[in-house]
Amino acid sequence: MKNEIIHRGFVATHLLLRRSESILLLRRYNTGWEDGKYSVVAGHIDPDESAVDAMLREAWEEAGIRIEAENLEFAHVMHRRKVNGEERVDLWFLCETWNGEPHNAEPLMCNDLGWFPWDNLPSNLIDYVRTTLFLVKNGHKFSVYNDQDLLHFSGANSLIQHASVLGQLL
Repeated sequence: MKNEIIHRGFVATHLLLRRSESILLLRRYNTGWEDGKYSVVAGHIDPDESAVDAMLREAWEEAGIRIEAENLEFAHVMHRRKVNGEERVDLWFLCETWNGEPHNAEPLMCNDLGWFPWDNLPSNLIDYVRTTLFLVKNGHKFSVYNDQDLLHFSGANSLIQHASVLGQLL
């Protein structure tokens, strides 16, 4: 089985663009997935592309801004396991310094872009994005998420399992 690919999930990058106590969110439109809901700048890593390069590319493609790699700060890793067997690994980066003013650079796939306070997020925010924002805000660097249920997340010194209390905390 040498050099044989056994399983390959999707790897995506997500950008937490922060200005003061607000975060940039985009409302998905005409994409066929979670349309009408808000998300962050995000996208899959292309073949032969690093996670950082993918994040820089997505920032330009979706929000029309340029980011220097040294201005990206690692924020979180989420392993998403779906009931249908699909798996994703989401790499989350925080950025507070960029060039240009964020704007809707993909009007065919996004019909709103705006700054939202971290403590007053829109109700139509994609579930796993809301969960990750909560975890990042509270200093957690790793989580496992199964569709709409948070299974594990990192605590101060350990991995906390079956965190069904998260819904009460949000």
